[in-house]
Amino acid sequence: MKINNEFLITTKYEMERKNISQLDFIIVTGDAYIDHPSFGTAIIGRHLESLGFNIGVIPQPNWKDKEAFKVLGRPKYAFLVNSGNIDSMVNHYTASKKKRNDDVYTEGGEANKRPDRAVIVYSNMIRMAYKKVNIIIGGIEASLRRFAHYDYWDNKVRRSILTDSTANMLTYGSGEKVLGEIANRLRNGEQLEEIKDVRGTCYITAKIENIENSLIIPSFKEVNEDKENYNKAFKAQYQNQDPITGKTLIQFMDKNYLVQNPPMMPLNREELDKVYGLKYTRKSHPMYKKEIPAIKEIEFSVTSNRGCFGNCSFCALTFHQGRMVQSRSKKSIIEEVKLLTTLDGFKGYIHDIGGPTANFKHPSCNKQMEHGTCIGFNKTCLSPTPCKNINADHSEFIDVLREARKVKNVKKVFVRSGIRYDYLLLEKDPKVLEELVKYHISGQLKIAPEHINNKTLKQMGKPGREVYEEFVDKYKKANKKMGLNQFLVPYFISSHPGCTLEGAVELAVYLKQNNLRPRQVQDFYPTPGTLSTCMFYTGKNPLTNEKVFIPKTYEEKQTQRALMQYYKPENKERVKKALLKIGRTDLIGTSPDCLVFEKREFNKNTKPNKKTKVHKKKLTNKSGKSKPNSKKIKNNRNKKRA
Repeated sequence: MKINNEFLITTKYEMERKNISQLDFIIVTGDAYIDHPSFGTAIIGRHLESLGFNIGVIPQPNWKDKEAFKVLGRPKYAFLVNSGNIDSMVNHYTASKKKRNDDVYTEGGEANKRPDRAVIVYSNMIRMAYKKVNIIIGGIEASLRRFAHYDYWDNKVRRSILTDSTANMLTYGSGEKVLGEIANRLRNGEQLEEIKDVRGTCYITAKIENIENSLIIPSFKEVNEDKENYNKAFKAQYQNQDPITGKTLIQFMDKNYLVQNPPMMPLNREELDKVYGLKYTRKSHPMYKKEIPAIKEIEFSVTSNRGCFGNCSFCALTFHQGRMVQSRSKKSIIEEVKLLTTLDGFKGYIHDIGGPTANFKHPSCNKQMEHGTCIGFNKTCLSPTPCKNINADHSEFIDVLREARKVKNVKKVFVRSGIRYDYLLLEKDPKVLEELVKYHISGQLKIAPEHINNKTLKQMGKPGREVYEEFVDKYKKANKKMGLNQFLVPYFISSHPGCTLEGAVELAVYLKQNNLRPRQVQDFYPTPGTLSTCMFYTGKNPLTNEKVFIPKTYEEKQTQRALMQYYKPENKERVKKALLKIGRTDLIGTSPDCLVFEKREFNKNTKPNKKTKVHKKKLTNKSGKSKPNSKKIKNNRNKKRA
């Protein structure tokens, strides 16, 4: 594994210097250009380069000027368009739809360097610049919008992004295999419009008669007009995201059909090692004078795995990377750790070795690779209860961390990308948690219980409260055994589908009892492609057809936020109003358990309410006998003197 000294081409001058008259592919991206394997643009660019193609990059072009898309000329095969590492709408707006003030994927953290709905805007501008050029869209923004989908920001159902962008093809999931196959077939003389059988792609067609093993789902018009049809369409999409069992899905748009081929098989270990072993500069492009904030977190971190069988309802990974975990070999990871120790600025600390979930190193069970992942809301790997076939062996995970600790000049190896605690609890060897606590935590461990109320957790696809509390107990005991006092940093989501006011109060009480005071509160964010977003829009769980309470109004959301930050003076009246609404007056008063501190006054002529009994503390001396009332003694003395 070596460092590359040259970036991918970004100017005509570089093309001339390398004697390249026309580039094969040009990547247009909403991020600033960082040539690091944590960024999709760099990975796809280097992968195609390794296959013998000339690649150019246009990062964050001026989307109001079509000339900005002509700076590298017309590509021989196609423009490859993505919004960047993050969805452009999520990048621009908070969950309450307020405009963000910064962008960590831009030079100097400056906001507004990419447009809203970047994939659509970029593709349309390319189409204006070159009418008949091939355009392939991909990345997280395109992947999650491949079907007709509910759009939170417009509060309506939108068509497939493939239709709105006027692109020729959409790729979803991890793109190396998909784009590698497409690129080779284009080089061999095939036309893009003829390529309709590549897994992991979507295309538009007028005819569907010859498509085998397919399933027609409700059309755009049907899902737009009827939420029951929306649920049916989503359920079909959700249940066909497995590369082994997934069918070809077809959805009629307006005049033509959107066709999604089954997912591409995930990269095997050798293929994944090769991708992360490519020559990256691991730096921001020298065109930037200011630092790009995103590089700080990943500069000395290692991606060890992809995919996630956690299957959280609010997470897009199920729809994007899939549930089959792919991981790199120990050799590949250790080689990268050694490489990091040679970089400028390395101070002895590997900030993270992980991925979507750090302690997932292999598929959840042996059957999965032959028969695919199980289908159904109650047939997930970990929730509501762990599958009996799950393989919770952490030996490889710990072995990699041990080897990384031994690398010369490495002082500490952290695991910061988070762990799945319910999966760790299934590990039979208690030394795994103890070793994690002793060597790989930087004073605090990030975990994501997401909530405490079990009804809410059920809709989230997370384990029950008792599982989280079991882990907290074991974590504390492991720390005590190691002679350490490290903290847990739990993440919670407010206003998730299924969370009633009673559930929100239960979480607030838990926070108070455990002296947890979240400085920031994450509201549920309905992003395209997730099960939770479908519930948010339709009011039902599409997999079970049960009705789900949705905290949608401004008042409901603000109340749930305030309950999580009950301790703030500005939230007192809102919290009090919520408690009164559900009859929890026991949480208003001077008791240490109360969420609202408030002294109560009683009329001397009336007896106190039974629910708010006033208990007078009985005075006793050290022997346990009642002390004489000092006020009575004083009165008696005054009488005697008189």
